[in-house]
Parts: sequence; structure tokens; C-alpha cells
Amino acid sequence: MSANEYLQAALFLGVLLALVKPLGAYMALVFSDTPNRVTRFGAGVENLLYRLCGIRRDQDMSWQRYALAMLMFNVLGLLFVYAIQRVQQWLPLNPQHFDAVSPDSAMNTAISFASNTNWQGYGGESTMSYLTQMLALNVQNFLSAATGIAVLIALIRGFTRRNAKTIGNFWVDMTRSVLYVLLPLSFVLALALVSQGVVQNFEPYRNVPLVEATTASETQKDAEGNALKDAAGKEIIKETQVTEQTLPFGPAASQIAIKQLGTNGGGFFNTNSAHPYENPTPLSNFLELLSILLIPAALCYTFGKMVGDRRQGWTLLAAMLVIFVPLVLACTYAEQAGNPALTALGVDQNVSALQAGGNMEGKETRFGIVNSTIWASATTAASNGSVNAMHDSFTPLGGLVPMWLMQLGEVIFGGVGCGLYGMLAFAIVAVFIAGLMVGRTPEYLGKKIEAFEMKMASLVVLIPCAMVLIGTAVAVLSASGVAGIANPGAHGFSEILYAFSSASNNNGSAFAGLSANTPFYNILLGIAMFLARFPLAIGMLAVAGSLAAKKTVPVSAGTLPTHTPLFATLLAITVVIIGALTFLPALALGPVAEFLIASGH
Repeated sequence: MSANEYLQAALFLGVLLALVKPLGAYMALVFSDTPNRVTRFGAGVENLLYRLCGIRRDQDMSWQRYALAMLMFNVLGLLFVYAIQRVQQWLPLNPQHFDAVSPDSAMNTAISFASNTNWQGYGGESTMSYLTQMLALNVQNFLSAATGIAVLIALIRGFTRRNAKTIGNFWVDMTRSVLYVLLPLSFVLALALVSQGVVQNFEPYRNVPLVEATTASETQKDAEGNALKDAAGKEIIKETQVTEQTLPFGPAASQIAIKQLGTNGGGFFNTNSAHPYENPTPLSNFLELLSILLIPAALCYTFGKMVGDRRQGWTLLAAMLVIFVPLVLACTYAEQAGNPALTALGVDQNVSALQAGGNMEGKETRFGIVNSTIWASATTAASNGSVNAMHDSFTPLGGLVPMWLMQLGEVIFGGVGCGLYGMLAFAIVAVFIAGLMVGRTPEYLGKKIEAFEMKMASLVVLIPCAMVLIGTAVAVLSASGVAGIANPGAHGFSEILYAFSSASNNNGSAFAGLSANTPFYNILLGIAMFLARFPLAIGMLAVAGSLAAKKTVPVSAGTLPTHTPLFATLLAITVVIIGALTFLPALALGPVAEFLIASGH
């Protein structure tokens, strides 16, 4: 990496870390149980919403009621998104007259957006009406993000309350997440994006003439999708003269703001944040990239402040950075090293005097390698899933990094709320392991970690791992699964493994080489997305309820300090070891094998 590239990475991390404390402190005030200047400021609107919805803000819930409210609310949202897609042809704000979305695709998309995954098997500008994008998908961007934050806040109360039977009110936590955090930040970011040229309108698509006509070649196919061939056995190619281009429009900026801030990731357009109407300038790229990690990182400080020891939050953030920074550097190095297959052929991969060389396939020249690899690492670390480059075109080892970041459980920042409560599940496992080493009942933040908490934490850690491996196995053994592979061999296996890593960890990004908009993949990936979201949230709420009912254990000489560099290292090692033991064999069959083949080994 050149000095300029190191500077870009350092600037991104520096600005991110500088914003952690102010935003984290603000969110601690938002979710405080006592009135403060933040909640007094919005009390009028907040109380009006409670009266309209019949919510009693002073009525706390047991963890079972909290979990039931969370699950039912999200299931109803899922059904609403499905219904809107199925009838969009009869609804307004559909200037392109798009037809109804197919049942399997609508089901997959509804689960995807309700679970904060935002996996997209469809092309946004060719499938969804403006109303569907706004009323169904964009609303779920807010609500799914708020759900993750609410579950985290309930878990924090589990650590802070003593001998309590309740963990807060789901409706209050949801309302405050949207009203005080997500809406204000999204409004500011949307205005900034519009200033950079991101589209925000309701105009119909417009056809414009090309400055220079071109020719498009297309292989002719029969009704079953097989290529037609002539008498000599060659594929029949049809060439068409292209003289105009269709420019898509729509209310994109408002959706892109919350897609990034809420770690949703679903693009308004098919090519997501690589599209010039979603991400037109270096400044928009920086703002969107920053917003991906902003709330997950700041919630670490919120956690520390709410439990009464800010060092606890900094320790969790440090454990995330210990894993994240080296992986960003590894991904960047792999891409700058270039394609090993081309290197073996003696091809010069220097692209211009402005680029140091490397693998520029699938990347926007206006962003370059470094901004593409930082984005790829951040979006897969944060359960975001938006892309400004095609991960399918990364080198084998460069593509391994975002894949493994997802396989670590989406706890290296992770989604808003869910990333941190996932990391806290790993923290429970880490203190349990430490307790076994010294023969003492483990404690975390003054609460004893006993059999029930370990069972729940283990399920939260292992369910996504199981979904990845089982889903991949089913797909590679099925004719319908193999049929979607664009590149046979090790890379094709990586495409399937990446898809289930993404769905089973609620990320939503894709290698882009897999034809996943089929009934087989829509149903199987939909199941993976649902099971990787809601059982985990319920498990952590159960932990919250169990911890809240316990008394606080006084600190003693045998207590493991959980605010030290030693514990941050132990926590990071726990995350890495579980990820390595679970996925190393699968990675060896995919990206590692592809690297060895491309290198001539």
C-alpha cells in the first residue's frame, strides 16, 4: 500500500473513532430509564405516538412478553412487505407499470428486509415500484434496524437490573430507536447525498440517445434456456444496434441513507452502491462507508456508559478492531497483488499512472482498490451487505476476507444492535472458558454466568454456523442448487458458500456470480435468513431475563477483569477460533483451492 492508501484507511478509522463517544453518549441518554434533556426534547411527539398506538410506556415486560412482541411485530411487517409486492401492479407510484413480484421472490424479499438481511435476488430498478421501495422496503429498513437496537438495550438492562422480572418495554425501545436515532441521522445523511447528486424524485424512467452508438451481442436460447447452435455446432449470436440508454430514477437518497445507517444494505438499484445514482462521488462514498459502521461502533460506548463502566465498551470495540483492521489490510494486499492467473501468464496488471496496479476487475475506477476493499470489509463486518464493487471479481484470497468476516458471526461491528449482542454472546463464552481454567463460576459485569446463559449463548453462536454449512451442503448436492452456478469448480463452490454465509448471518451481500432468483434459492435462503435472525434475538432476550433476575456479585480477588487488553485479546481469539474451526474445511474447498489452482500449484 502507498502512503496515500494508508492515509485513506487511517482517515476513515480516525473519523469513525472520533464519532464513537459523542454518538454513543447521546444514545445512552436516549435509552436511559430516567428523563433527560434528550428525551424531554422529543417528549411531545413520543407521547403522542404512544397515545395513538395505545402504548403504556411505564409498563415493563418480562423477557417472554418482550420476545413475543418483537416476533409478532416483525412477522406482521414481513406479511405486509409480501402483500405489497404481490399487488404492486394495482397500486400508485408505479410509473414503469411493473407487474407483481413472483411468490417465491416476494417471500424471500419480505423475510430479507424484515430480518435486516436485505438479500436481493431481484433488480430494484426493473422489479419494484416506487411505492414498494418506499412503503414496504424502506419502512422495514427502519423497523428491522430498530428491532436490533431494542434487543440490545433489553440485554443491557439485564446486566444492570437486580432481582428484576422485567427488561423494559419493546414498544418504547422501538419508538425511541426510530424517533431519536435513525430518523435524524437518516435525514441529515439523505440531504448530504442529494447534494452529491444521488437521485430523489418520482419521475418516470427516461430514454436518452447515446453519444456514440454501440452493438450488443446476445446468445440466442430456446424455451428451456439452452443456447441455440448452428449446423457447425457454434452458438448463434444475435447482434443488436444500441442507440439509446434508459436512465432510472426514483426516491433513492432517502432509502440509501437508512440502508447504510441501519446496516440494511439493500440497493435501490441493482448494482447497489456501485451505481452512480446511488454513490456518485468520492465524498458520497466516504459518507456512506462511514455510516455503515457508525451506529454499531457507537453502541459499544453506549453499552459501557449504560452498565456504568465505559471501559467495558471500549474493550468490546478494541476486540472488534483487533480482528477488523488486519483483515482490511489482508484484503487490500490480496487485491493489489493482482490476479494470480494473469501474473502466471506474465500480464502487466498496472492499470494507469494513478493506480499502483492490481486486480481492478469488478471495481469502479473512481474508487480504486483501497476504497473498494475497505468497503467490502466494512459491509461484511457490519451485516450491511451493500457493495461498491463486485466481490465475485475479487481475487480468491481477497474474496475470502469478506466471506470469513460474515462467517465469524457478524459480530465484528455487526448489524445495529444485533452485532453487539452477538459479541456479548461470545463474551459470555469467553468468560466461561476463563472460569473453567481456574475452576471458578464465571462472572460478567457482576452477574454469574451459569448453565442457562451458556446454553443460550452457545445456540446464538452456533445456529448461524449450522445454517451456513447445512444450506451449502443441500445446495451443492441438489441439481437446482448447482444449476445456479456461473463458474464451475472451486469458484462455483465459493459462490454458494458465500450466499449461505451472507443469508445465515443476515448480511445480504453476494458474490454476484450465482443465479439465486429461483424458487430453490429463494425458499432455502429465506429459511436461513429467518432462522438466523429471530431465534438468536429470542435467545439473547432469554439471557437478558435470566441476568436481570440475578443479584450482583461483589468483585473479589478471583473476579476476571473484563475491561483489560487481556480480555479484549481473549475475546478476539475466541471469535477467531470458533470461526476457524467451523469454516476452515469449507474455505479450503473454495477460495483457498481456487488460489492454489490459479497460482499453478
